[in-house]
Amino acid sequence: MPTTLAAERAEIVAACRALAAAGLLVGTAGNVSVRVGDLVAVTATGAALASITTEEITVVDLEGTVLDGRLAPTSELQLHLGIYREFRCGAIVHTHAPRSIAVGLIRDELPVIHYQQLPLGGATPVVPFHPFGTAELAAAVRDSLRGKQAALLANHGAVTLGATLAEAVEHTRLLEWACTILLEAQSAGTPRTLTHEQQDAVREVITRTNYGVPKPNQISDRPGSP
Repeated sequence: MPTTLAAERAEIVAACRALAAAGLLVGTAGNVSVRVGDLVAVTATGAALASITTEEITVVDLEGTVLDGRLAPTSELQLHLGIYREFRCGAIVHTHAPRSIAVGLIRDELPVIHYQQLPLGGATPVVPFHPFGTAELAAAVRDSLRGKQAALLANHGAVTLGATLAEAVEHTRLLEWACTILLEAQSAGTPRTLTHEQQDAVREVITRTNYGVPKPNQISDRPGSP
């Protein structure tokens, strides 16, 4: 397998620029990676994410050995590798998105306030604060993600997973949206949350109707139909 991962590097660049344009990545704060087999393409440390280039994406193996790229990988490399070694996912996005940070300052978890959060695994945990780039943070984030696709990092940011980078990015957007709704609702009163029973009822409807998947239009055989 080639170590250059050219397509994955280009995909990461596009994702970083889109997330930065949406205000979810600022300056050099945040990192993105994609796994291909036993290889990981990841943003380099110190890269300005709004203008990142493919030369600022480094390829490593699952032990962190650099295989391709002229720049050192992100200081959060062990966070990414710990997740890849533990879970079956294809991409990871770590942001310092403002509303995700805000919820992590005031909550121990982001409760389920809307059924659209269910793809994230239900309520999103808030990982206690550890300095960035440390083994303690990497282990705490990894352990919080069992059965989850997202975690908030207290006084820090957010991490989302996906089978693909597109899915991980969508989870980042979804998480920030849910944090926004919670903060706005809290400004007016006490938000209602969905119970486990209500969440299970929504999951049943999603499964039964194949919700969210495009379907062909059903045209009836009424008189005059073409």
